[in-house]
Amino acid sequence: MDHTRLGRSGLKVSRLCLGTMNFGPETEKADSHAIMDAAHEYGINFFDTANVYGGRLGRGATEEIVGGWFATGGGRRERTVLATKLYGDMTDWPNDGKLSALNIRRALDASLKRLQTDYVDIYQFHHVDRQTPWDEIWQAMETAVAQGKILYAGSSNFAGWHIATAQAEARRRNFTGLVSEQSIYNLLTRDIELEVIPAVLANGLGLIPWSPLQGGLLGGVIGKEREGKRRLEGRSAETLAAHREAIVAYEDFAGELGHEPGDVALAWLLHQPAVTAPIIGPRTREQLDAAVRALGVALDAAALSRLDEIFPGHKTAPEDYAW
Repeated sequence: MDHTRLGRSGLKVSRLCLGTMNFGPETEKADSHAIMDAAHEYGINFFDTANVYGGRLGRGATEEIVGGWFATGGGRRERTVLATKLYGDMTDWPNDGKLSALNIRRALDASLKRLQTDYVDIYQFHHVDRQTPWDEIWQAMETAVAQGKILYAGSSNFAGWHIATAQAEARRRNFTGLVSEQSIYNLLTRDIELEVIPAVLANGLGLIPWSPLQGGLLGGVIGKEREGKRRLEGRSAETLAAHREAIVAYEDFAGELGHEPGDVALAWLLHQPAVTAPIIGPRTREQLDAAVRALGVALDAAALSRLDEIFPGHKTAPEDYAW
């Protein structure tokens, strides 16, 4: 497993990030623990979670599963670069969501308790808070750093100008600011190429793409559909209908390359200069094994060009839509 620095920080993380959103609602605790052990065996040291994950088991359940795994010892916490997130409302009461100084303090302490650890490596804003001023947010984060409860700050689902503003306000306070941004990014969804990726590169952030397979649409859905193994409904079915021709061409091209479609989708992300580590969210050990396969897929210039033909991307704004 290769490791790389997270943005401009000195922190080294694996080229794949283990997403834990399925732990609990989709994957039982014992199987979740086994997947995390297997991830360490592969050399994956970067784990991502959030305080709201838990699905039908309730918000916080996923952090509790991760915390229970840490509590089994064996150096599991020490070998893990742990990222969690706050923003979403944890209850119906005021101040139990968003990025106020009060919620940052309460949410962080609650996550630390569930995770059974005394610090989080990367504490991430799950969304931008348009009502809370950056002076308040950064003061609360500075306090958490001084207390030793967090080491770095990260963002998720920020626009390019949100990143630029956050970093400008942090520099004004002589604070490090953000070291990473999580965004949806894959061959089908490339909007962040307009302004988020330029902002990430200009400000020295590591990019952590989520939904690298676009909810499975880049994981061989046409082949599975033909075999009767998968039938899509709702928004996924609508997206497939809108992009069927491109997805068919993509799966055919993956076959020409001799790789599974999902492996090619992950490999494409790993070939993008801004990308630190795509988030993989396995429900099973087999899905983890499949994701790791992508690390061995090399795409030459011709292959990357063909993928751009199938799924056109964006130029940096404003040249994408103006001169």
